[in-house]
Amino acid sequence: MTPPIDLDRLRMPGSSSGVPTRPWTLPRHCRGEKFLKGPIPLEWLIQAARLPGRALHVGVVLWYQAGLTRVSQVLLPMKLMRAMGLERSSVYRGLHALEAAALISVVRCPGRKPHVTILPAPRDDGTGADD
Repeated sequence: MTPPIDLDRLRMPGSSSGVPTRPWTLPRHCRGEKFLKGPIPLEWLIQAARLPGRALHVGVVLWYQAGLTRVSQVLLPMKLMRAMGLERSSVYRGLHALEAAALISVVRCPGRKPHVTILPAPRDDGTGADD
């Protein structure tokens, strides 16, 4: 007669008891939890990341808002910007940087939130410098 198999001896070190760990899967949001919707073009993120200050932070919030509304034109969500730890002056500097890089266009009306349109990332000039 063969002895019974000791399953605890076969477990991977560091694994919790009874809960399988799968390090190859990405974390998922829970039901009702907010998440960033994609896909977001990598070239857009790269260009935003190269801009000064909090431009990338502002861009990510704009993409989040666009994912919620499913349109590329959104109102500037200042409440969410504050939740991300961004101050008003940083947000507006980030908007200007994104606008100067032609990643967004902004329509400003006095006394109202800016209307922001997310644009496609400008293409390389075709010189092949990044190839």
